[in-house]
Amino acid sequence: MVVCSCNRLTHKDVEAAVADGATRPREIYAARNCKAQCGNCVKGVVCLLREARLKHMKKAEVPAHMVPVAADVALSA
Repeated sequence: MVVCSCNRLTHKDVEAAVADGATRPREIYAARNCKAQCGNCVKGVVCLLREARLKHMKKAEVPAHMVPVAADVALSA
């Protein structure tokens, strides 16, 4: 999804920047060598940044081999 049409910034760009350590909107733009121009995208970038950071943090917390499979959860319930 395109988040910023001025810079052709997509949600994938935001996710990639977060994976590379971005924690602020300006770091998202800097990862693409651009900056907010008209400003209409800033709220969307902030929202996607929060979502991507949360997703990234959750992945870092629980190793994939530790996440229960649906069948395992049903058996233990």
